[in-house]
Amino acid sequence: MTRVVIVDDQTLVRHGIRTLLEIADVDVVGEADDGRAALEVVDATTPDVILLDLRMPRYDGLWTLRRLGERRIDIPVLVLTTFDDDTLVLDALRAGARGYLLKDVTVEQLTRAVRTLAGGGTLVAPSITDRMLRAIRSLPSAAGADPSPVQALTGRELEVLRLMAEGYTNREISRALSLVEGTVKNHVSTILLKLSARDRTNAVLRALHLGILG
Repeated sequence: MTRVVIVDDQTLVRHGIRTLLEIADVDVVGEADDGRAALEVVDATTPDVILLDLRMPRYDGLWTLRRLGERRIDIPVLVLTTFDDDTLVLDALRAGARGYLLKDVTVEQLTRAVRTLAGGGTLVAPSITDRMLRAIRSLPSAAGADPSPVQALTGRELEVLRLMAEGYTNREISRALSLVEGTVKNHVSTILLKLSARDRTNAVLRALHLGILG
């Protein structure tokens, strides 16, 4: 069973999400009302996924993501917020979030997202994907970056990268491309290396920025 920690400053919201997830056989192992409390709960419970609100008093979602990164806590974070804001989306993903959903999602969408992240995938709400793509493309290229890194990716690696961008887990990619899961893992590792990306989300963001997935 997937184990989750919920971080949201509103008690009623946390309890509501907990109830919905537990009905869907997701185990909520802890709750926190801000980032500092979240770090303590995460240390104590080591969940599979962290559900994180962005706008909280004192220590907010971005603060939490940055502290998790500094501590090298490699637990996937799914941002769950009411704020449909391009800047917040980009800031959260750059800070290490592997998913971004709005709170108007259905229970099925939320549980699928949780399981996708627990399985190593990434997921961004379709309603903001196009805007995010345009925003990333408007950014200047990183200094010293290879102007045409797409040439370094094989055809199979591009297929894997496109499925990564759609939020597929390694297991789902292996099924979609009729590959052994170990082979998919090797492809993902090579893609991260060639794109100089620290994780799957960063690889997808960089690929979008460079026009590889355009």
